[in-house]
Amino acid sequence: MASAAESIIEIEDLDFSRGPRQIFKNLNINIRRGEVTAVMGPSGTGKTTLLRLITRQLVPDAGTIRVDGVDISTLNQAELYKLRRRFGMLFQNGALLTDLNVFENVAFPLREHTRLSTRLIRHVVLTKLHAVGLRGAADMMPSELSGGMARRVALARAMVMDPDILIYDEPFVGLDPISMGVIVRLVRQMNDALGISSILVSHDVQEISTVSDRSYLISDGKVAASGSPDELNRASSELVRQFMHGMADGPVAFHYNAPNYAEQLLGRDTE
Repeated sequence: MASAAESIIEIEDLDFSRGPRQIFKNLNINIRRGEVTAVMGPSGTGKTTLLRLITRQLVPDAGTIRVDGVDISTLNQAELYKLRRRFGMLFQNGALLTDLNVFENVAFPLREHTRLSTRLIRHVVLTKLHAVGLRGAADMMPSELSGGMARRVALARAMVMDPDILIYDEPFVGLDPISMGVIVRLVRQMNDALGISSILVSHDVQEISTVSDRSYLISDGKVAASGSPDELNRASSELVRQFMHGMADGPVAFHYNAPNYAEQLLGRDTE
């Protein structure tokens, strides 16, 4: 377990349910300062839900989430909004504002949350766009961008407030191999160059193995395994091996729990 000084986010004994379905049970995760931490797991394990809990869009049933040693459940609304300004978020689909050009999409958080002059906003926005290789696309509209370009613009917007913590929700989905390679490189470069801490939620094992310092594999509401990508690749657990190597057969079943097939299909009890 990392010390408080080493950890920027500490999740302890977290429980969370949606109706009768329990998403997390006694979940424990430490996000270390200055590292890229990956959160992996089969579809439906609550990876995006975890991000919403960390930013207190959702409230856990039990357990504690601390950001820089502060229990976020104790924050009032003003304190919570102040905390959220320390986060940058790269949404799963980019979530660019379709009526604004690239420049204005990146400038949007600055116009909403700061009183910077127009000249300084221009300087900051062009600097961030240059960092992701798209300064020349500043006047383009989102509809004119490729999927990879849109994701890079979204990354520039996520960085524009100089966050302490950058969250990536499935950043590799729908990208071609070249665009994916660019995003992988940017995740690593931005984390190291800016001295931030990154949380990367994905099920793309190969890309995570390239970019992350530490990974957590979530299954059945808790951490099934954690460690460096190499440690997970060498793990003896059948669940970890199935996930890391993309095996069709293993603890994660192909069929979701369902009634007896013949009974449901034929509408009668089986003999």
